[in-house]
Amino acid sequence: MSRPKFNRILLKLSGEVLMGKGQFGIDPATTGRVAGEIKRAREQGYELCIVVGGGNIFRGIAGAAQGIDRASADYMGMLATVMNALAMQNALEQVGVDTRVQSAIPMASVCEPYIRRRAVRHMEKGRVVIFAAGTGSPFFTTDTTAALRAAEMNCDALFKGTSVDGVYDADPKKVEGASRYDSLSFNRVLADNLRVMDASAVALCRDNDIPIVVFNIRDEGNLTKVLDGGGTATIVKNEE
Repeated sequence: MSRPKFNRILLKLSGEVLMGKGQFGIDPATTGRVAGEIKRAREQGYELCIVVGGGNIFRGIAGAAQGIDRASADYMGMLATVMNALAMQNALEQVGVDTRVQSAIPMASVCEPYIRRRAVRHMEKGRVVIFAAGTGSPFFTTDTTAALRAAEMNCDALFKGTSVDGVYDADPKKVEGASRYDSLSFNRVLADNLRVMDASAVALCRDNDIPIVVFNIRDEGNLTKVLDGGGTATIVKNEE
């Protein structure tokens, strides 16, 4: 099934993508490959901004499960996303893509504070803006951050790059024969608890009519294929 093409995209990258085949941390080769794909997308005329997770370094909810205060654990996770954002910025600038990192937690020595109008202006000038530190508040995931920033930046769609090629009716890594959906409604995702993203992120995209496209970012060259409406992915959108 062909999907529509979009112009202004928010790309949500899980932290796990940046660790490549490792068990934790940041793999420079993988980060460089993703940066190359983002560069090709920019050269094709797409406007891009990015939200990156921090699960390759520290995941707040996992820390809370081990006894760390949940709010403190979430702040630790936000700081991990800043590290990933700086790594992504470095990789993009090495391939000639002008970028800005904006953090929801002000840290002037490292990056800009998040200011919506400034971020929009950066995108209008052709820069890739990387949003770090989540929403700046605990108890919200980077999925929710991605949905929020997509709405604030007036993005046409939210592209979620993961390690699977779409949304399935069961975990394809655990359930043999799990079926992939080509298209889903937001309400179906919420009703069936399909875990595309967390419920608040899905509801925010639904209410602002921002389609979510889930695809496998680990397949080399897949980002530009999916942006062009091809490749294998699942699109989640409002019912027509």
